[in-house]
Parts: sequence; structure tokens; C-alpha cells
Amino acid sequence: MQVLLVRHGPTDWNRAQRLQGRSDRPLDPAGRLAAAGWTLPEAFRDAACVSSPLARALETARLIGFAEPEIEPALTELDWGDWEGRRLADLRAADPRAVAALEAQGLDFRPPGGESYREVQSRAWPVLAARDAPTVVVTHRGVMLACLARATGWAMTGEPPVRLGLADALELRSGAGGEVATRALPLA
Repeated sequence: MQVLLVRHGPTDWNRAQRLQGRSDRPLDPAGRLAAAGWTLPEAFRDAACVSSPLARALETARLIGFAEPEIEPALTELDWGDWEGRRLADLRAADPRAVAALEAQGLDFRPPGGESYREVQSRAWPVLAARDAPTVVVTHRGVMLACLARATGWAMTGEPPVRLGLADALELRSGAGGEVATRALPLA
């Protein structure tokens, strides 16, 4: 496996710090401009591309040079359930204990009516593991974090083993012994 996970460009809800989940928000004008300026690492410039079916991911794939990305529903963002469209800061302010208790569950964190990162991991990881050639995967932050956790053994409590900025991609590369090396790569 040699995959480069790319988070979609920014949307209006990203800027408002709203939980997007499965809401099909398009990139905003600044998001289009940002994604159009991203440069893929040399090893991935001629790679295959697979994308979440959500508009923000598909548009990002096209802006970084993939006119016809393969669409993979398993790469759709975490389902935020009843929290979708809300701001995490507002949820924490309204009920700090309940939200903190959920967040402390790490991989098993599940917003009311939504899905856990572990469930995201179980649907997304097989898509990555099946790739036998360099592949760009355009997806979402929740999917990237779930896959980072799978690759490193991170329980999603405490600081992540790899810090990802908004314009960073996550490279996952499997070794001969089955271990998976991870690193952040800047796109901008």
C-alpha cells in the first residue's frame, strides 16, 4: 500500500467550524483557490485517484489534476448524526461533561445518532489496503484520523502521532513486514 490521503479543500462550514459530516457542502471560493494551488508529491503525480462521493472531495480531486476520480462511498466522512451542522465549541459549552465523556472514548467516540471512528476505520481501511499501486485518496478529516489511528495504533486519545495541517496530506506506506509508515506532506 502506498496511498496519499488528501483532505478536501475548505468549505463555508469549515470556516464557520461546523461539523459537516455527510452534508454535501461544496468548496467555497477560497477553498477552490486553495485546492487549485496544491502540488502533489512527485511519487503521486501519475497515480490513480479514488475519492469520497461528496461534492467537496470530488471537486478537490478535479482541482488537483484528476478529471475522473474513482468514486468510493467507503471514503465518505464520519456521520456526525444529531451534531451535524453544529459547532463543537457550542456543544462543549452546552454540556461540557457529556461531550468530554464521549470524546474520552477515542476510537469509540460516537456522536448521538452518528458513527464511531472505529466504524469509519472498518469501512475505509480495506479500500486503502487493497490498493497495490500509488494512489491519491481524496477524503475527509475524520477518515484521515481513523486511518492514521489504524496505521499507528493510536487510540485517538491524546495528541495524534502525526500532526496534519489543513493543506497537509497523509502518506501511508506499507513495509515488507506489514508495518505502515506514516508522514505528513505539505501540499501548499
